[in-house]
Amino acid sequence: MSSGARAAIVARALPALVAGVCSAGVIAALLGLHGLSGLALLVPSFGASCALVFGVPDSPFARPASVIGGHLVSSAMGLVALWLFGAGPIAMAVGVGLAIAAMMLSRTMHPPAGGDPLIVILAGATPIFLLSPILAGTLLIVLAGAAFGWVRKRR
Repeated sequence: MSSGARAAIVARALPALVAGVCSAGVIAALLGLHGLSGLALLVPSFGASCALVFGVPDSPFARPASVIGGHLVSSAMGLVALWLFGAGPIAMAVGVGLAIAAMMLSRTMHPPAGGDPLIVILAGATPIFLLSPILAGTLLIVLAGAAFGWVRKRR
């Protein structure tokens, strides 16, 4: 293999490795903080948020306002649907529809957050869900993403 080919492989592999390590670190930190505080700080859609924040950091879907706002808005729409329709299929469908419309209107589109109403409804969440895990978890993701961006731009 030529040195140019090796360099091309490293050029692709290094960012992927760093993104993977950062994503794993954020999820591990959320799990560790959960263990220390007893607060639920993790929802499945945070894994997909990490994929955007660390994998395609220049995407408009990876902007801090989109990550935090999208998850907050979508989870709030899930709570509204749960309150209006109970924990059933209609609430799930309406919750996802409201979430997508609300993210579009608020310019906080973050595709992973589209699943948050389903999580809210399946868990029978209460309004505190907006603070923990949503706000706390997204703040950690965004802060780690900012550190990742700072390091990435300095190389």
